[in-house]
Amino acid sequence: MYKLNPDTGKQKYYSTDAFKSILSAIISILIGMVVGTLIVIIVGLTKEGITTNGIFEGVKLVFLGLFSTGREAGALTFGFNPVNMGNMLFRGTPLIMTGLSVAVAFRTGLFNIGAPGQYLMGTTATLYIALTMPTETIPAWIVWILAFLGGMVAGAIWGCIPGLLKAFLNINEVITCIMTNWIAANLVTWFFEVRDELKNAEEGGKVGYIKPTSSNGVETFDFGLDKLFPGSQVTGGIVIAILIAIVIYIIMTKTTFGYQLKACGSNRHAARYAGINDKRSIVLSMAIAGALSAAGASLYYLSGHTEFFWSTYQMLPDEGFNGIPVALLASNHPIGVIFTGCFMSMLNIAGMQLKTLTAYNEYITDIIIASIVYLSAFAMLIKMLLNKRGKKKEEAVSESSAAAEDKEGGNE
Repeated sequence: MYKLNPDTGKQKYYSTDAFKSILSAIISILIGMVVGTLIVIIVGLTKEGITTNGIFEGVKLVFLGLFSTGREAGALTFGFNPVNMGNMLFRGTPLIMTGLSVAVAFRTGLFNIGAPGQYLMGTTATLYIALTMPTETIPAWIVWILAFLGGMVAGAIWGCIPGLLKAFLNINEVITCIMTNWIAANLVTWFFEVRDELKNAEEGGKVGYIKPTSSNGVETFDFGLDKLFPGSQVTGGIVIAILIAIVIYIIMTKTTFGYQLKACGSNRHAARYAGINDKRSIVLSMAIAGALSAAGASLYYLSGHTEFFWSTYQMLPDEGFNGIPVALLASNHPIGVIFTGCFMSMLNIAGMQLKTLTAYNEYITDIIIASIVYLSAFAMLIKMLLNKRGKKKEEAVSESSAAAEDKEGGNE
């Protein structure tokens, strides 16, 4: 039973599911930030060379690192920093896309832990197309579109593999996603190892990196953001990511297809009984998830100023795994993913400021992120507790109202 506003007859905002989702995410983030603050204090007290003032500066940078402008007369200064702000948006772009990837799969009742592998396959297809197509005869913007779409197709195909195994053989998608992650990591290493023409041999000391796409004249359009955030890496990729998030929101909430995906996620057997093709929904959900994860890689590397480390057989990209807490903190809401993705990116910027301006290292923020990742799993639990608390209040109000009505009836 929902609590209604007596004046409008509509559900009160604080009893809505969206409000509780936002509140639970904020609580998880605040607890993570408090844990990070305690870690900064403990490290400062135990590490030589960090003064009391240094500890205080470390705490300030954890919360305000995005707005740090450096030092002046030995003291930290804060204000609008276009470089930090632009870099936050740039680094947040792949997190938004991998967050959307995980969120779409979650809505269909699937755990897409395969985002890192899909991200790698999208990277490989995008870079190969962007660096090998002749921009002398084909306009660079057409090459950009083909590289972007090619990356999404590669990610969708890779996402289909665990989807098909789940739909037709009922093999747990977590197991198959982990397997496809490491298969992708080794495939990518093998693919680039034998293609010397794509390696960045022009810059001395750059071993194991692929050329940036700008070497072939392929770059993402800035949409004027380079003027708004001068000196930063930001491109129009963040605009494209936001538009994609809006499209996903419309699909998931305003279309029959989105309803079918969510129905399948709520109860696969009930959805099948209602006439929904559950196998089709599972496969398409994982294909869309794979395409979104790959799109994050495409937007990141098509910026023109990022280089890909191709020897990935022993590691997987953090952007893929970090999409999980991004989705959880947003309660799998596509619009919420935009903000949680930027928040996670903001913590990375804060870590860089800690390393540059204090005696701390950037791993402090890694611990904060790890704490938030851990607590993000509790966002759903916090939301459930809020629902339970609200339900108890409603029951108490209903009982008191019924008692009052009985009393009035007895008096009559």
